[in-house]
Amino acid sequence: MIKIVIAEDQGMLLGALKSLINMEADMEVVGVGYNGLDALTLVEEFQPDIVIMDIEMPEKTGLDAAEELKDKDCKVIILTTFARPGYFERARKAGVRGYLLKDSPIEELVNAIRVIMDGRRIFAPELIDIVYEEEIENPLTDRESEVLELVAKGKTTKEIAAELFLSPGTVRNYISTILDKLEVSNRIEAIARFKEKGWNK
Repeated sequence: MIKIVIAEDQGMLLGALKSLINMEADMEVVGVGYNGLDALTLVEEFQPDIVIMDIEMPEKTGLDAAEELKDKDCKVIILTTFARPGYFERARKAGVRGYLLKDSPIEELVNAIRVIMDGRRIFAPELIDIVYEEEIENPLTDRESEVLELVAKGKTTKEIAAELFLSPGTVRNYISTILDKLEVSNRIEAIARFKEKGWNK
């Protein structure tokens, strides 16, 4: 029996997925949650074979949870309405085994679960097309990326300067350049853009 956990913040979809998957003779939904934090707790509690998650959920996103589950035995399937290359790239780096769009038929999801249990990966064809059409390159230098990673960790300009052996003025210059290159107006938007595009390590 394939044990499955589902995390999805839309209650109606969550209930439908649970019912449809439980109709399969070789599958059982052992736990459901509404966000990435729930998913992590349920994985710890039930040790499922597969965890199916949406991306944009409150508390913790599906991608954040997937990154934390990277070294666990359970395999992650992302089920989302967002065919964004940056999200897909982040999911791939997190070791996600399946990435499917919500408008796919339930048969595709059920088939994907079995394929993934056989040790393979399965990604929506639309995503592969988008990724090839839109080559994404990080416009930041390695040092600029490093500065932004530290900003994302909540470090102050002074702390970043001390850690990278730079002057606070130099760090401020780097941050100004980062905002220009990412075409955003503040640090929070810069971090969001950086993560969405999958440029963070």
